[in-house]
Amino acid sequence: MKHWRTPFDIEEVKVPQGEIHIIKDRCKGCSFCVEYCPKDVLEMSEEYNAKGYHPPRVKNPENCVNCGLCEMLCPEFAIWSTLKEENED
Repeated sequence: MKHWRTPFDIEEVKVPQGEIHIIKDRCKGCSFCVEYCPKDVLEMSEEYNAKGYHPPRVKNPENCVNCGLCEMLCPEFAIWSTLKEENED
C-alpha cells in the first residue's frame, strides 16, 4: 500500500544541495552527526585527529540537503553545512 503521492509541482520543486565542512581537530568522535543524519551523508573515518579520535568524513556528498542537523547536534561545533552554489548556464 502506497501512502505518499507525487506532488503536482514536482518539476518546479528545487531540492537544496548542501556542502559539509568539518574541523577534524576539533572533533571528539561522539558520532552524533553520523548517527542522526537523515540522509546518511556521513560516516566515521579510520584516520585519527590531533586529539586521537576518529572524526567523521563525507561519504555521500550528493545526498546532503543542508538541513543543518549535524551542526545542531555537534557539542564541539566541529561541523556545519552551507548551501552549495549552483551555476545556471
